[in-house]
Amino acid sequence: MITTFSSREFNQDTGRVKKATEAGPVFITDRGRPAHVLMTFTEYQRVIGKKKNILDLVGMKGAGEIDFEPAKISSLTKPIADLF
Repeated sequence: MITTFSSREFNQDTGRVKKATEAGPVFITDRGRPAHVLMTFTEYQRVIGKKKNILDLVGMKGAGEIDFEPAKISSLTKPIADLF
């Protein structure tokens, strides 16, 4: 269920707006037009698909046994002798 509050209502009673997110996303309007969406963090994680980042992977069990040998990038640099 989507609930809508004006910016004024949001500013005057933030607690009520936050509580409304338990039932679903909350639209906050500016001059009658949707401007923001407020949702619980759990719902946000569900929406973005809980993608793992490098910090999540570093902390995983067995990460120390993963072979990782990145290729050296040489095309972005020039030897110092070529600069003079």
